[in-house]
Amino acid sequence: MGNPWGLGLNLIFICVFLFATKYTCLGVGNVTVVCSQKERLALLRFKGSVEDTSGMMSSWVGKDCCQWERIHCDSLTGTVDSLNLGGDPSDSEGEGYLVGNEVNSSLAELRHLKYLDLSWNYIRGSRFPEFIGSFKELRYLNLSYAGFQGIIPPHVGNLSNLKVLDLSWNGELMSDDMSWTFGLPSLEHLDLSWVDLGGAKNMDMVLYNLPSLKELSLRGCGLSNVHLGPSLNSSRILANIKHLDLGFNSFKGPLPGFFRNMTSLEFLDLSGFNLSLAWNFANVLNMIPSLSELHLSLCGLDKTFLSSAHFNITMLSNIQHLDLSRNSIEGIFPSVFSNMSSLRVLDLSRNMLHSLVPIMANLLELDLSVNQFKNIEDVGIWRQCHLKQLFALRNPFEIERIDPPQNVSECSQYALERLDLSPCLNGTIPEAFGRLTNLRHLTLRFSSLTGPIPESLGRLRFLEVLDLHDNELTGPIPTFLGNLSRLDLSYNQLNGSIPESFGNLAALESLYLQSNHLTGPIPTSLGRVVSLQAIRLSSNLLNGTIPVSIGQLAKLNELDISDNSLQGVVSEAHFANLSMLRYLNASSNSKLTCNFSHKWMPPFQLYHLDLSSCNLTNGLPQWLRNQFLLSELVLSNASISGPLPRWLRKMPVIDFLDLSHNKLSGPLTNLPEIRWVLILANNIFNESIPKSLCRWTDLELLDLSRNRLTGTIPKCLQNLEWLGAMIFSSNLLSGVIPSYIGLNLSSLNWLKLDDNNFIGELPPELGNLRDLKVLDVGDNQLFGKIPHWIGENLTSLIVLRLHKNNFTGEIPESLCKMSKLQILDVAYNNLTGIIPHCLRELKAMVNGAEKWYYNYGWGDSNENVIQVMKGVDLEYTRILDIVYNMDLSSNKLVGKIPIEITALSMLVGLNLSNNHLSGNIPDTIGNLTALFSLDFSNNELTGMIPPSMADLTFLSHLNLSHNNLWGRIPTGHQLQTLNDDPSIIYGGNRDLCGPPLTNNCSDHQDPTTTAKPKKKHKAAEESIKVWWFYLDIMSGFATGFWGVIGVLLFKKQWRWRLFMFVEKIMDKIYVAVMVTVVAKIKRGREAV
Repeated sequence: MGNPWGLGLNLIFICVFLFATKYTCLGVGNVTVVCSQKERLALLRFKGSVEDTSGMMSSWVGKDCCQWERIHCDSLTGTVDSLNLGGDPSDSEGEGYLVGNEVNSSLAELRHLKYLDLSWNYIRGSRFPEFIGSFKELRYLNLSYAGFQGIIPPHVGNLSNLKVLDLSWNGELMSDDMSWTFGLPSLEHLDLSWVDLGGAKNMDMVLYNLPSLKELSLRGCGLSNVHLGPSLNSSRILANIKHLDLGFNSFKGPLPGFFRNMTSLEFLDLSGFNLSLAWNFANVLNMIPSLSELHLSLCGLDKTFLSSAHFNITMLSNIQHLDLSRNSIEGIFPSVFSNMSSLRVLDLSRNMLHSLVPIMANLLELDLSVNQFKNIEDVGIWRQCHLKQLFALRNPFEIERIDPPQNVSECSQYALERLDLSPCLNGTIPEAFGRLTNLRHLTLRFSSLTGPIPESLGRLRFLEVLDLHDNELTGPIPTFLGNLSRLDLSYNQLNGSIPESFGNLAALESLYLQSNHLTGPIPTSLGRVVSLQAIRLSSNLLNGTIPVSIGQLAKLNELDISDNSLQGVVSEAHFANLSMLRYLNASSNSKLTCNFSHKWMPPFQLYHLDLSSCNLTNGLPQWLRNQFLLSELVLSNASISGPLPRWLRKMPVIDFLDLSHNKLSGPLTNLPEIRWVLILANNIFNESIPKSLCRWTDLELLDLSRNRLTGTIPKCLQNLEWLGAMIFSSNLLSGVIPSYIGLNLSSLNWLKLDDNNFIGELPPELGNLRDLKVLDVGDNQLFGKIPHWIGENLTSLIVLRLHKNNFTGEIPESLCKMSKLQILDVAYNNLTGIIPHCLRELKAMVNGAEKWYYNYGWGDSNENVIQVMKGVDLEYTRILDIVYNMDLSSNKLVGKIPIEITALSMLVGLNLSNNHLSGNIPDTIGNLTALFSLDFSNNELTGMIPPSMADLTFLSHLNLSHNNLWGRIPTGHQLQTLNDDPSIIYGGNRDLCGPPLTNNCSDHQDPTTTAKPKKKHKAAEESIKVWWFYLDIMSGFATGFWGVIGVLLFKKQWRWRLFMFVEKIMDKIYVAVMVTVVAKIKRGREAV
């Protein structure tokens, strides 16, 4: 029967086994593991300590943290063993990372971590977290590209199980002693690139005290020969190291001897050393025969180091990847590369090669970008049959043809998969590209290609990426086969409609068609392309309604349909399944209406929302209160009215808020916290500027213009030390301009306080704003003289506008020191004196200026300047950088128009009207060839209109009325095509004649042909007048003399009577004199 005790033991064993399989790893599939409360709270504390712009922690809700994304738990214990919070290095928008001031120490609770990745985040210069040294089970640690600084703590040496350590690209991180690496015996991969190790001790032992080390990257660490010390010529074998990057350090002299000991070394990067005097290419290959990949970029090498005399076939047999970019290899293509049968990848970019590239049968990748190739066939498109990747960017190709030439033998089949010839081509895209049947990537962007897109490109069945943006291509978009994942045809001149066949491109992820001339509706078929992640259709001529099928694209991250003619209603159905949507721009579609219910909860969390010029029927969308990731919100010109709702103030911090051009009213309360830009222009806000704005100390642009704000500028705004633009134009603000603006706001570029009620003088503290480009205080009640410090200190000014104030005195000559000035407007003041003769020193008005228009990276932010052109106020915004204007009108200026003013050839407008200027219009006025508007009216100018004025071919507005000008109006060119009434242009000058005036010049000589004879005639008239003067004197003398003497000569009785009269008179005089003399003598004696 058997032993009953044995049977009992067997039954017990079976029960234990069944229990174990149910509740241990053997039966783990039936066990639900839940993370501990302590670890869950630690993770939530970490989440609350950072700003998650990427949404990578958006799933961190609920009680079981093991179910959260980017977290992995041990299947037996339920403890968190992996935390993967690495940012997205491919994110060009800068939104795929975490932002914080430090790594919260709550992570120390995750004691069983084996994997930790915090790379590609922005920790804002935080110190290296010391608690990481407590993760004894950690095997993988990546803190690269995270902004850490300070000294690497020695506690890192406690991570004895660590296999991978990456601390690279933390520019302010350093180590003063590398002995902490001695405690990492399991380390296989160490990357300290761009960590400062220049002052580190024990650096030489890193190679020898890490027995498991296979990959070592010390790129850009500030190392030199001193750091390697005794190891330079050590004989100890380093058999494990396969990858060594010492690029961009400061090693000199011959190659260190330890390279010979690296018997397994496959990868070596010595880029950035000037090795041209120490050794040649053959030395490297001979010393390290195991090398398969070598990088010697930017080493000062020239073609002598590639001489075939230094090589034998044995040396060249192993190299598969060779990088000699950014050197000085010039002229003929080195023949040595043809003998390297193992070579698969060759990078010769940024050299000076220009000859035919020989056929290299085994080569797979070739980069010849930024060389001196002039013939496109020299780079080998049609001869390198086995080549898979060819880059020939930025070469000075001179010919338009890209087709294979007749005398070149073509390949029966091309292996080419990737071709980039940007941006150096012109002409048309050849049909011959259709022969490259294996092509996966074709990039021809930023060129001057014209004509249509060849149909042959659409037949490339393996094509995945086609990038033709920024060309001059025309015609319709062809039909493409279904393998495309990225199609970029933006910034061309394509026309026609978007093909419905795009709905068949099942792999399409990115569709970029912006800035073309496309018409018609958005195809409904796009809703079938479920792989789509980005759609950009902005700046076209699209019309019709937005298809509801777009709402089915669950992977869609970006949708930009702005600046078209779309119409109809945008409703909740358009966003039904767009849970991944982060960027939405439907602006500048004036016929579009957005109708969202108050209770709607969208499935997405947006970073950027722009609905400008869309009609928001229900006002400010209430669903915005649940958008926790919103960074930019633009709802300008969206038919929003009434006060700001209270829920708005509870929204998270917004980087950029634009609610301009609406009918919002009431006080500036209920605003959310703004980080960088606030634009509320063109509304009807009232009351005073709230002090709550003063808390936003990172604010860069503040635009409150064109409202009804009252009171003074709050003193606390001095806290906004990063403010670059203060725009308070067209309000009811009063008081004096605060002096603190010049003391505390040193970053100001734009200061616009025009059209308010400010009084007093300009505070001299404004002279401290050395970077100020626009100063506009026009249309106020300011007084005093124009300060000299404006020209002395504000030498970066582009715009100076003091229009319509009460400034007195003369225009200071110091203004001529502002060499960058483009707009000078001091009109409508009480200025006296003459126009300064130093105006030719305004260099920007003479020669033009570099493009300077600065909008803080935020697009149109209402930065504008009002200028008088064509006799009316015009507002210049986006083209402000090409406007040059001088307005000195409506003052009390005297003297002549200085001839120096005609040297300002860039001037578009010149207004000197309503002054007391006299003299002639300068003959060289025709030098102002860019003039669009010229006004000299209501002065006391004399003389003729200079003939050179007829050469002003761009002149559209001219006013010379109410002066004392005379003579014939010059004929020809622009003066005869002016649209204004001639009586307005020339009225009040009685002696002007000729077309377009009705009085002709029949009694006048042509001033353009008789100027010199008229001067001679005038001189002759002056000479005749002198002769007549002397003749009058002589005739008068003769008449007087002979009229008296002649009569006495012929009439004796008259002569006798005259003599008797004279004798009697003489007697009387004698008697009178003698009587007087005798009387005086008597008085003298009596006195004695």
